[in-house]
Amino acid sequence: MEDKLIHGFSKLSKEQKLKIISDNLVDDTGFLTELNSLNHRNPEVQLLLEQFSENTLGNFPLPYGVAPNFVINGKYYTVPMVTEESSVVAAASSAARFWSGNGGFHATVKGTTKVGQIHFCWTGNSAALKNSLDELKIYLEGNSRHLTRKMTERGGGIRDIEFLDLTDLLDHYYQLRIGFETADSMGANFINSVLEEMSSLMKIFYSRIFESGEQKDELEIIMSILSNYTPDCVVECFVEAPISSLETPEGLSGEEFARKFKMAVDIASVDPFRAVTHNKGIFNGIDAVVLATANDFRAVEAAGHAYASRNGKYSSLSRVELRDDVFRMSLELPIAVGTVGGLTSLHPMAKWSFEILGKPNASELMMIIASAGLASNFSAVRSLITHGIQKGHMKMHLGNILSVLGADAQERAKAVEYFENHSVSHYEVEQYLNKQRGIQ
Repeated sequence: MEDKLIHGFSKLSKEQKLKIISDNLVDDTGFLTELNSLNHRNPEVQLLLEQFSENTLGNFPLPYGVAPNFVINGKYYTVPMVTEESSVVAAASSAARFWSGNGGFHATVKGTTKVGQIHFCWTGNSAALKNSLDELKIYLEGNSRHLTRKMTERGGGIRDIEFLDLTDLLDHYYQLRIGFETADSMGANFINSVLEEMSSLMKIFYSRIFESGEQKDELEIIMSILSNYTPDCVVECFVEAPISSLETPEGLSGEEFARKFKMAVDIASVDPFRAVTHNKGIFNGIDAVVLATANDFRAVEAAGHAYASRNGKYSSLSRVELRDDVFRMSLELPIAVGTVGGLTSLHPMAKWSFEILGKPNASELMMIIASAGLASNFSAVRSLITHGIQKGHMKMHLGNILSVLGADAQERAKAVEYFENHSVSHYEVEQYLNKQRGIQ
């Protein structure tokens, strides 16, 4: 196995890395040609993109689209979305158009506090530790001001420091849980820098507060890191309309549609197997906007799934209420994003996403993202309880199938017209093309 290891790969030039990969791991000589064709036309931008990650060989493009007609708190938005799934933008656009005529989306940011943690062990007298906490908090805040001053000037900074005794879970395990406001930045680097500084300050504090040299060894810092679970950085979004206005082209009355729709969402509230797929539909919209704005979709998803489990069982993130002839669908989840700093300021397309959105601040972006998630969820459930998910999805997927089968422009146009009234599957499309091409 040793002879297959690639040593010092990260230190090689891009050309050297490409040669190793093309010579040893791919058979098709078109690999280099394909990568080069995906390079940005501006060499400076290409170099910037390659600096975002490690061992970069080129680019892996994803479609950049927009969903128009979102009305959020009375304001119109065209929402940029980055996704490879063909039906996501169509679904979000369809829901946005529907709700634009029914009062739009209503969103509220309920909190923006993020969490950092210092995990440590204490083997000494627990009473001595707890008695020192008030003094410790003052010491930590006072001696970390050189890191927090600019953030404080922007309205952010440290909000609280909470001590947790978790020795019932792990021997000698304690935690400082620190609340941060990070203004319009996501704040990960800021939070982690402050936490690591505080960890060093804790060591100094306890070496000074106790005279005994042995006492110094009673504190052991395990790690200092932000938490991507942000239950106090939460946005709520809802739509509502008269039940009587919800009749469908498929023949469901408004009352039948609302009842069946609520039941579908209630199923996701009690059945984790359905809830995972249900919430995935929410994140179809959320991830697409988070990616388009160069935010961390992995952190947003992780927080959302944890929030879906906050009551001890994984459940739907959205809810439906029917009351007094009113259909109300709502979504609540944590979304920690930024509009300044990190890749939001560096990625060449992210800046255009913010231009398209009207240069929102972080709270406004949270509300836009939540609205995209609710729109995606509404469209998915509406499809499921009416004509089924595959009809619309496969219609959107038709273009991909035609590309795989090498259809030219004329064949594509005829196929799109034909499959308006026929079921779409890879087999059916292939049979149709073969017939058009005279292939038996």
